Amino acid sequence: MPFTSSRLAALAASLLLTAAVRAAESHAGELVGPGTISTGLQETSVALTPDGDTLYFMRSDFSESDDTILVSHRRGGHWSAPEVAPFSGRWHDSEPTLSPDGQRLYFVSNRPPHAGGAPVTASMGGHSFAGTNLWYVARQADGRWGEPVHVDGALNDGAMIYNPSVAANGDIYFSAHRADSGAAYQIYVVHPRKDGYSAPERQELGEPARNRMDPAIDPRGRFLIYAGDEGDSLARADLYIAFRQRDGRWGKPERLPGVVNSSALENAPSLGPHFGELYVASNRRDPVSFPKPGDDIGSLQQRLQGPLNGSRNLWRFDIADVLRAHGIER
Repeated sequence: MPFTSSRLAALAASLLLTAAVRAAESHAGELVGPGTISTGLQETSVALTPDGDTLYFMRSDFSESDDTILVSHRRGGHWSAPEVAPFSGRWHDSEPTLSPDGQRLYFVSNRPPHAGGAPVTASMGGHSFAGTNLWYVARQADGRWGEPVHVDGALNDGAMIYNPSVAANGDIYFSAHRADSGAAYQIYVVHPRKDGYSAPERQELGEPARNRMDPAIDPRGRFLIYAGDEGDSLARADLYIAFRQRDGRWGKPERLPGVVNSSALENAPSLGPHFGELYVASNRRDPVSFPKPGDDIGSLQQRLQGPLNGSRNLWRFDIADVLRAHGIER
């Protein structure tokens, strides 16, 4: 049977994905859904259901001006083509996270807090941009998500709240730029109350002038992973872990060892449903060396549009050994 242009294109795409998988393996981490979930666009912020078979994430353009929450399902060992989540697609929605029981999905958005109002905006350094408030959708009796609910309270003051993460007791951790943040972003927690949530409490993790973002809290509150630079980062941001001490305070943050961090940007960590399972957004890429083997326009376009083109992708790592070394077994 002769090779048609469509068959050649399909073969080229298959070879490209095979190369992406092999390249991912060389980074000693698993690239999540190469070509399906992890693409040449920007993908961040994994939220996995407790059974591990449904994955929510954010996809956007390179400037992250157009953020949308997508959902994919694991079928036959592979991730399905993503679809826009039923509650997203109209506003600047990003950074989904699930409560440990899977009954609520939190996210941030610039949608108006009240019907008929104006979208949320924020400003910093003389620039205005899409602001963020915290919202959630709740699981209904039929398994579908309900309508988005705005989380009222002081945690949404300032319109710059990012990357929520929820503990089993209902505590919500998030990063934000607030009045007490100084020049950097800091990590905060709020506790559920009968009338809403407590005032945000900044987490003491060391020198307050350092940027700390994207918290991922252990459901039992035993450790906290976040993105930042504590002075030993390999790039603009690495991932750090802090363990809860007996007095309730956080211990000194440690940069995660091994292959989780690289000379690329790592951020937006989240914990999977299995012990030690860590998902990360990273813009690590294939190295480029010269002279190149020799590109034609087809091979050039395929490589530049592939998952490892320098865009942020989703990666999976195993940090079980790190946790066990600190006495955490499950």
